[in-house]
Amino acid sequence: MSETLFDDTRGPLLDPLFANGWSMVEGRDAIEKHFKFKNFADAFGWMTRAAIWSEKWDHHPEWFNVYNKVHVILTTHSIDGLSALDAKLARKLDSL
Repeated sequence: MSETLFDDTRGPLLDPLFANGWSMVEGRDAIEKHFKFKNFADAFGWMTRAAIWSEKWDHHPEWFNVYNKVHVILTTHSIDGLSALDAKLARKLDSL
């Protein structure tokens, strides 16, 4: 089971993500990012690659897709907040 990110671990894990376009979701202990692609096929292909990693790590994003845009929200539902797994998945999504 994942553990909530505490103050001493939040900065080192989240600050690099914030520098790369992620932000906190207002009113939730969650992070979000908007991704934009050339077209729908590129967005859907990225989502497919992301889904494979999400399944592998048993950690699934909340996401919304319209044409070439994907809005991703990450939080660990079992603890109702951010965990190290959210930071790990965010880094993977950025690398795809």
